[in-house]
Amino acid sequence: MSGAATHPRTSQTAITLVLGFGQTVAFASSFYLLGVLGDAIAADLRFSPTVIFSLMSVALAVTPLVATRTARWIEARGGKEVLLASNVIFAAGLILLGLATDGLTLAFAILVLGLGMAIGMYGTPFAILVSLYAEGARRPITGVALLGGLGSTLGWPLSAYLEQHFGWRGACLAWAALHVGICLPLSAWIVPRVVGREHHAKGGAHEPVVWDRRMIQLAVLFACAWFISTAMSSHLPRLLAAFGLTPTKAATVAALVGVASVSVRFAEFTVMRRFSPLIATRVATLMHPLGAACLLALGAKGASLMALGHGAGSGMTTVAKGVLPLHLYGPANYAYRSALLSRPAQLIQIGGPALYGFALAESPRMALALSAGLCLVMFSMTFGLERRLQPQKEEAAA
Repeated sequence: MSGAATHPRTSQTAITLVLGFGQTVAFASSFYLLGVLGDAIAADLRFSPTVIFSLMSVALAVTPLVATRTARWIEARGGKEVLLASNVIFAAGLILLGLATDGLTLAFAILVLGLGMAIGMYGTPFAILVSLYAEGARRPITGVALLGGLGSTLGWPLSAYLEQHFGWRGACLAWAALHVGICLPLSAWIVPRVVGREHHAKGGAHEPVVWDRRMIQLAVLFACAWFISTAMSSHLPRLLAAFGLTPTKAATVAALVGVASVSVRFAEFTVMRRFSPLIATRVATLMHPLGAACLLALGAKGASLMALGHGAGSGMTTVAKGVLPLHLYGPANYAYRSALLSRPAQLIQIGGPALYGFALAESPRMALALSAGLCLVMFSMTFGLERRLQPQKEEAAA
């Protein structure tokens, strides 16, 4: 029985808002947290800032270790339990971080946050929406991604405000309180518990997920996208500065990434949903190269176009990550298939900032060519992905 039938009084809008708000808090209190609090933590605990920021790579390494097991749990028992558990885990990690007095406690706290990120970001709410609405989940998925994109826009200034008034430890504890005091009860109250749908009962959920050609293409597309995304999140201001901007101006211009990302997700939510997600993804892969071309041709005058182009492409590929597997394969095995497709991206993004930093140190133009070239690889991967009514089974995934 579908979630809509089980919970007729729970509106799609309410569910989307609650899941989206949860993603805003999740990203702000983990992925973007050290960008604001990292220097204060390093100074207080007498560590190099490099050590603090490198711990985020350790946190990201947790995801590929648990993603497929989490997906199978979601398919067997529903995503609500996982979502609620992630709020508790996020809160525990933030409390541990706020109480940390040495390197061991600090590292353990970041690992706990990494576990929360692994089970509580995007993949779980997307799977909940697919369980509820099947192929009608595209619009609510876009809505959740739209709100999740506010994690940096709202999270950075809020973390800075909390740190200024309560210290970095108080900021961590405040985010923990938000998880257990607001996100947890809201999700428990609003989000339905759904275990499968009618088509799963017919055996679809037990069929093996196969690595056909389209799966490989999607995995390559998402791996390139996540490499570029993590590389740009660490190095875009430095890249822009290398083309003539002052560091302060480069940081200001780089903030346009968030504006473009949220704007394009809003466009997808309102207008672009009328078009095939394949078309939207194909266009998205060209946004970063167009921005790079402007930066190369115009120098500092093209910096804003570079930031806007990257933000637009990144924003749409995040939506594509949730929508394309649903569009191409349908709702059956959605959570597990998405986890398999994400694994190469999760592994590559761990080393993305370091590899791109090396390229940037060698030559800013070479670094720009690298990221633009990977986008063109992504563009080529969008061809030949037409949906089949009865996908041919090949080798079952391990």
